Amino acid sequence: MAKEIESAADPGDTNIKGVLVHGGRYFQYNVYGNLFEVSNKYVPPIRPIGRGAYGFVCAAVDSETHEEIAIKKIGKAFDNKVDAKRTLREIKLLRHLEHENVVVIKDIIRPPKKEDFVDVYIVFELMDTDLHQIIRSDQPLNDDHCQYFLYQILRGLKYIHSANIMTREPLFPGKDYVHQLKLITELIGSPDGASLEFLRSENARKYVKELPKFPRQNFSARFPSMNSTAIDLLEKMLVFDPAKRITVEQAMCHPYLSALHDLNDEPVCSNHFSFDFEDPSSTEEEIKELVWLESVKFNPHPTI
Repeated sequence: MAKEIESAADPGDTNIKGVLVHGGRYFQYNVYGNLFEVSNKYVPPIRPIGRGAYGFVCAAVDSETHEEIAIKKIGKAFDNKVDAKRTLREIKLLRHLEHENVVVIKDIIRPPKKEDFVDVYIVFELMDTDLHQIIRSDQPLNDDHCQYFLYQILRGLKYIHSANIMTREPLFPGKDYVHQLKLITELIGSPDGASLEFLRSENARKYVKELPKFPRQNFSARFPSMNSTAIDLLEKMLVFDPAKRITVEQAMCHPYLSALHDLNDEPVCSNHFSFDFEDPSSTEEEIKELVWLESVKFNPHPTI
């Protein structure tokens, strides 16, 4: 969610009125030109808090719990398979990851009519900020900040192979997958044949082998402001072959995070996540049905 959101304009303006529709069971709100149609329990004050490539987010109040929540609208979520699957993946992953460091889905608003299911509204707990905004802010981040953020991400998600926290910018901002692969190999070096065995596709292995060859860069020279233990962790994370990368458990025990590491407060998820929904043959309508079923889990009784 952090990568999708940018600060919205005029967040203090809460003078947004709702219109009751569908027999009074839903409210429609016009939030800076973005139409939100949500269950009638979500009431003002309404204010925009972010927008991005995959949705527009506003804050509202749950009239049943009196809590402030965040509602993310993913417009025309099923227009193509890529966007539809991205929406379903986000829902499935976040519902699986029940952890204090991972944002919680509180509701998936069931649309008034299944046949008119076009936009997806996901209700989250409202956070004061997100990591993307902190990284992009002018606030100076010292080594203690980086250690804390990285540890919390590892602790919450149990997996990370990115240096955005340490470098405060994307390491591999590729324009497409070809450009991104070039940026990766320019930094960590071109993989040898043994490091490509994890690729299932022979065509993919052949493609990577035919790319221009690059040596692995000296990370100390590439990141001169980073301390030596941080560089050591980064080098162990940025390895082409996943089997040779440092594991999350090993990363959390690394000297860079020694001041934060606590075996007694680092729970591990006991259930494996199922990627069955990633079937390449799934159609947009089939993915829509799976998202619909997720909304029904939160709202088993029809609203109309």
